[in-house]
Amino acid sequence: MNEHDSERIAGLLASEGMEATDDLESADVVVLNTCCIRENADNKLYGHLGRLKALKQERPDLQIAVGGCLAQKDRELIVERAGHVDVVFGTHNLTHAATLLERSRFEGPVVEILEEHEAWSGGREGALPARRDARHSAWVTIQVGCDNSCTFCIVPIVRGPEISRRMGDIVREVEELAADGVREITVLGQNVNSYGRDLGAGQYRPQFADLLRALDAVDGIDRIRFTSPHPKDLRPETIAAMAECPSVCEHLHLPLQAGSDRTLARMHRGYTAERYLQRLADARAAIPDLAVTTDLIVGFPGETDDDFARTLEVVDEAAYDAAYTFVFSPRPGTPAADMVDDFVAPDVAQDRMRRLTEVVERHALAKHEARLGRTESLLVEGPSKNDDSMWSGRTRQNKLVHFPWVGGAAGDTGVTIGGTADVVVTYAAPHWLRGDLVRAAPAPRPARIRIPVVAAPA
Repeated sequence: MNEHDSERIAGLLASEGMEATDDLESADVVVLNTCCIRENADNKLYGHLGRLKALKQERPDLQIAVGGCLAQKDRELIVERAGHVDVVFGTHNLTHAATLLERSRFEGPVVEILEEHEAWSGGREGALPARRDARHSAWVTIQVGCDNSCTFCIVPIVRGPEISRRMGDIVREVEELAADGVREITVLGQNVNSYGRDLGAGQYRPQFADLLRALDAVDGIDRIRFTSPHPKDLRPETIAAMAECPSVCEHLHLPLQAGSDRTLARMHRGYTAERYLQRLADARAAIPDLAVTTDLIVGFPGETDDDFARTLEVVDEAAYDAAYTFVFSPRPGTPAADMVDDFVAPDVAQDRMRRLTEVVERHALAKHEARLGRTESLLVEGPSKNDDSMWSGRTRQNKLVHFPWVGGAAGDTGVTIGGTADVVVTYAAPHWLRGDLVRAAPAPRPARIRIPVVAAPA
């Protein structure tokens, strides 16, 4: 969500006639779009602002803006600690970024933080321009905010309650993206499984499964992904839509967070480990070759050795393809941050993280080794970031696969960014695969050619 917000801010600035630059020394405007899910983001922000202060002193006309979740939460603190910032704006008014920058040129520093009821007309405004890094792939927001009450999470505080976009507006946006050459979309929401609960009248309200089926019908979209779902709201209808819609990828990100029922209750997650594993089994039974990833927190306040042992057992049983693992980070304003008497010692948490990572990577490697010798169909992302003699692409299961250029140049093989490549897997590592190119097809030409400022959600 944060990355997509950055695309939207960049698109707005581009629509005002600005050009993106990677050269900080030549920039007229610097925007820091923040996230406050974990504590190190706070430290990074003030480190960047400290370095920018010297640049601002050399070039007083340089404008510095801070937006996003951390700005929503710490508006006064940012002004207090970094008086050289020109604009502070929150998650609910990024549409005003360009206007606020213009105001600050004449009025001096501007702070504008709106609450969701001030900024949203039911959450259903029209599309904003977005500056995408990849023409073949796009984020699509279907929902903002969250109605859950997980005790460790600050998202409901900084993004407000759930607000769904109308299904017809989302479908029209995806049709626009497909006409611009987009082949893959990732549907975004804080809890996509609860999409539509605030829509409709009477007895009918669209469900997430209905949206998946509608997007599957859009011509030109080959792959549909989504993040993030909540396990307690994963309905049989969603699993059926994943199984029956050709465009919906065989990848399910299903955050577990912890395997201990006692810890899950303290987290307010709304499910038990048994219920989670049953939903996971239902999805795997319905969707062949399903890859499953998850989120895991170690060191949650009050987590005992027995609680952690149960997490290891559940993770071992779930046998994930990959996991995002985190040591608990207290976020001010959340209930878990007040459980100070139950904090787990840092050395204990780090040891648990090490042990958890061993289990996760053992299963990840086994899953990848099972793909040796298979021919995988990739959507090509571009040259490898670590080896310029290799290309990289992803399978429908979101597996990252590297493969060498044949003949030494992309043009010799038909490999293009946004095109497809069939690759036979020859090597497996826990986090990626490597293979040999069998055949490739270039990216199809878009239905119309446009400048790279495209429709994106409000």
